[in-house]
Amino acid sequence: MKLRLDLRLSQKLIMTPQLQQAIKLLQLSRLELQQTLAQHLLDNPLLDELQTDTEETDTAGPEQKTEEAAPAASQETTEEGGSQEERESPEEFSASGWEEYFGSDRRNGDSEYASASQDEMPSYEQTVAKPTSLEEHLLWQLSLSGLSDRHKAIGRLLIGNLDDDGYLRMPLAEVVSGTDFPEAEAESVLKDIQTFDPTGVAARDLSECLLLQLGHLGRNPMGSLGARPGALKSAVVEGIIQHHLKDLEKKQYARIAKALGVTVEEVFQATKIIEDLEPKPGRPFANTQNFSIVPDVFVEKNDDGEWVVLLNDDGLPRMRITPYYKQMMASSQGGTAETKAYLDEKLRAAQWVIRSIEQRNRTIVKVVSSIVKFQREFFEKGVQHLRPLVLKQVAEDIGMHESTISRVTANKYMYCPQGMLELKFFFNAGLQRVDQPSDMLSSVTVREMIKKMVAEEDARHPLKDEEIAARLRLQQVLIARRTVAKYRAEENIPSASQRKRFF
Repeated sequence: MKLRLDLRLSQKLIMTPQLQQAIKLLQLSRLELQQTLAQHLLDNPLLDELQTDTEETDTAGPEQKTEEAAPAASQETTEEGGSQEERESPEEFSASGWEEYFGSDRRNGDSEYASASQDEMPSYEQTVAKPTSLEEHLLWQLSLSGLSDRHKAIGRLLIGNLDDDGYLRMPLAEVVSGTDFPEAEAESVLKDIQTFDPTGVAARDLSECLLLQLGHLGRNPMGSLGARPGALKSAVVEGIIQHHLKDLEKKQYARIAKALGVTVEEVFQATKIIEDLEPKPGRPFANTQNFSIVPDVFVEKNDDGEWVVLLNDDGLPRMRITPYYKQMMASSQGGTAETKAYLDEKLRAAQWVIRSIEQRNRTIVKVVSSIVKFQREFFEKGVQHLRPLVLKQVAEDIGMHESTISRVTANKYMYCPQGMLELKFFFNAGLQRVDQPSDMLSSVTVREMIKKMVAEEDARHPLKDEEIAARLRLQQVLIARRTVAKYRAEENIPSASQRKRFF
């Protein structure tokens, strides 16, 4: 084999670290951007957060402040021929005196007691109430139960393996694997836990969960089953729960009645009892805390009737180069060569971060302004006038690449008269119109039309997908039945058989 050298010319697209940083900042959400900028302020000593209330005071130099303070001090000592202490009223308190007065915590009619120190006061986390979780609620009941220490240990193991809905999805053999607890003993403890509140907790499946609740209602004279006595009715409810939950989901009442040998009316009455049961016992303990969304931009109409885009920079740190280090680098006394090299590196990094933030803000405003231009009728008239839009149209309009538009619109929100909307909301496919083939209708608009039809339908005779497609074609929307089924599923709308009501 012969060795030789070959010369080849090639071109490669290499992204510099600064460009990678700019792209990363562009696709960050608002919360992620706040965290990233805070980290830059910690890592780079040349970056400083600009405070709006101290801008004017920062511009004044130390010499000017000293000159302003000196005449004031001399005026205090020479005015009226006496010192400041002599002119002070004996009833006035100094700042330290007020702190001592309030810190004493004296109350009228009580003897003098020293107030608790700041270290003895409870922390913020200790004073904030938090909702009780399902696991804590069950462990509290387990501690009050009369079970032995061994069974309580098994109970803690079982409770720790429950999911958020309150179900034990894991097989008992897998739960006790690696321990010295036999499966039969764990089964016995599980039966005890299933008597805890909420009713139906620690069930292995939906059927067992409903049967546990049904048994509780049978023992409770105030329960819904006690309000409808009858062994036959109880047997019908148990039969449906044990063998016909799938048929009940599909509203196949006649099939259930035939299998159980009862009338359809009895199946209806049993269904009312089942509807009162809770399929997810852990739902009341679920964390339903809502999180607020801060918009990245505001879109509003100005006095001239034009829609304008306003960037929301509230809460984001305004960064600048620290004046102290700028003066140090400008002066000849900059330290050693290593110190100067370090400061130069941090200066370039700080300048690039500031430029990247400015470029990010300009890009967001340009993209949103283009969206507003394309969707002007939406802002004027509502969601029914939302137009089909793709990333390529906005990219061509502002002269950027589609990938840049995709990064800008990811995890960013707009507040407008129509509400809080994600920027991705405005990009959707289009459906052809029957009367105007060249004009497209937004898929979001079609989804709203489907939701409105379903909301106004007769519950006893719900609309099928073919009927919805036919009605949409009458409204000049060219759509197939399978497309209607797709949009209906995306909007979490059940099928016609599942929406049907018999009473």
